Amino acid sequence: MTEQKPTSKSRETRAEGNMPKGVSRGRDFNSDNWTPITKLGKEVKAGKITDIDQVLDNGYTILEAEIVDALVPGLRSDLLNIGQSKGKFGGGKKSIWRQTQKKTKEGNKASFSALALVGNDDGYVGIGMGKARETVPAREKSTRQAKLNLIKIRRGSGSWESAEPKPTSIPFAVEGKCGSVKVRLMPAPQGTGLVVEKECARILEMAGIKDIYSKTSGHTGTKLNLLKACFAALKNLSKVKIQESHIEKLGIVEGSKL
Repeated sequence: MTEQKPTSKSRETRAEGNMPKGVSRGRDFNSDNWTPITKLGKEVKAGKITDIDQVLDNGYTILEAEIVDALVPGLRSDLLNIGQSKGKFGGGKKSIWRQTQKKTKEGNKASFSALALVGNDDGYVGIGMGKARETVPAREKSTRQAKLNLIKIRRGSGSWESAEPKPTSIPFAVEGKCGSVKVRLMPAPQGTGLVVEKECARILEMAGIKDIYSKTSGHTGTKLNLLKACFAALKNLSKVKIQESHIEKLGIVEGSKL
């Protein structure tokens, strides 16, 4: 009896089986099918702008997610755990969906929120929130918003005593705040790892950071505020002025290392 080869549809089903429920595989970006509607998008499509640094350094506002897809190769996306699913005896598992309900005369109307994370594991990262009546539109909205919120971060050696400084950490301590939650990120020597909350570690890993210390305060149980505070701390890396002598000593790089 001949063995039946798996079809492409069955292979896709197995690949999606390892992903969180409600999340489908991302499709490759095709610039030929993209019709830009903004001035910046038209310049990117025409080849006048070929690097994402030209957009971020000049302070241009990104209004089309396709701009990021075209300028940042190897961009990955994921959903962060910000909710909790119902379980027996009051317990529950972590969920990528945050469900709320609105009471009306017709009954309870549920809505779903999602927090998406995008990055290239090499100096660029962004997060975005999306809300809709169904899970799939909420995921699409959050992923699009995360691409519009893409930032470039600084990396450097976490120790002044490193013989060969490598950008595996951050060059100095920074702090971010959202609500009552404060997150302080501190440099760490090479090999330390990500000493930070698990979901925050996913943001730092997507940004290309491998070693870091952290300190948190406030109502850290509010996961959404905790993640936003961590992202705000990464934003503050670019607001600090650096002496030229420290750039070489700490091996500081902005954005991609290549």
